[in-house]
Amino acid sequence: MKKVSLALAVSLMSLAGIAAAQSDGVTMSTDPAKAADVEARAQALQDSQAKAESMKMSAPSHKSMHHHAKKAAAASSAE
Repeated sequence: MKKVSLALAVSLMSLAGIAAAQSDGVTMSTDPAKAADVEARAQALQDSQAKAESMKMSAPSHKSMHHHAKKAAAASSAE
């Protein structure tokens, strides 16, 4: 019986430790300077993601450029 209660106590203590470690990650602040800093970093991250997405969409793929070049060469040699 002592082994079971000891194992149960160890399990409960480890679960309590895990729960305590996870709850320390988010804090709340009413400091306007900290809020402005977080908003500025979020805006910068959003801008960089939007820029990367627009560059990805506007750049032609390398594969398609070679594919069209082969068609143009074949068409000019067929004439």
